[in-house]
Amino acid sequence: MARPSRRGQARDAPETVATVVYSPNALANLERAIASLADSAPDAVGAAARAIRSAVDLLHHHPLIGRMVEGDLRELVISFGRTGYVALYRFVPAREEVRILAIRHQRELDYPD
Repeated sequence: MARPSRRGQARDAPETVATVVYSPNALANLERAIASLADSAPDAVGAAARAIRSAVDLLHHHPLIGRMVEGDLRELVISFGRTGYVALYRFVPAREEVRILAIRHQRELDYPD
């Protein structure tokens, strides 16, 4: 949050950076998504990986950017082409940690248990 200086101008507050941690499930989801894309559109693999990484990197500085879905779970929509991916995550403020729980293609209906 910005604080006014003596001259009335805003100063930047110290920056909080959250650590992003991928669950084993989220890593398996990523591997499956990339493998699936490699089968159907091998030229798009690098671009998809960069899009996912870029979106998740936003969570370091903006952990509350995703929409609330249930309890303390949030979804981050990751645009890619005409569709994209959705990352299910939880922000743990006490630890300044973002836990990525799952990453699915937007056309998939549900997250795994």
